[in-house]
Amino acid sequence: MKIYTKTGDAGTTGLFGGPRVSKDDARICAYGSVDELNAVLGTARSTGLSAKLDPMLDAVQHELFSIGAELASPDPEQHKLKWDSDPHVSKLEEWIDSMEAQLPALRNFILPGGSPQAAQLHLARTICRRVEREIVRLGHDRRVSDVSHIVIFLNRLSDLLFVMARYANFERGVADTTWGSPRTPQS
Repeated sequence: MKIYTKTGDAGTTGLFGGPRVSKDDARICAYGSVDELNAVLGTARSTGLSAKLDPMLDAVQHELFSIGAELASPDPEQHKLKWDSDPHVSKLEEWIDSMEAQLPALRNFILPGGSPQAAQLHLARTICRRVEREIVRLGHDRRVSDVSHIVIFLNRLSDLLFVMARYANFERGVADTTWGSPRTPQS
């Protein structure tokens, strides 16, 4: 089977078990952004995350693929692609609590950065927030089945990625950069 089919050359793509739609359809944009998030998590994993953090992101990547499959189907129930977020949200909360218990108390806003691992995790967090906004927007479309369970997962995932970024810095002995009041630019 060839990777190129030429069926999308006119700017449309097929939904799983459904019709062809424009490639700029909100559903396509949403699951495309889920794919982008998954790719940036793969990039974060390539930076040499610790044995504690890497398996977490491996699990998250698998769940994001399941979310993408649900979003790619106009009728996820019929195609048995409806994804159950509850156990995964609980797992994310467990991981957050475990890492936060080891980190210094958060007293200031944190600027993205620090170690290369933390910087990639912060980037993933910002992409996750954008994906969440796109899924919320998609949820306003009456033709789309309920996506609130996906929004909850992504909301918790962005929290996890923030804590993971702090934890990656902590593991490497790199201090988080805290935000202060606006400063005068230096010349």
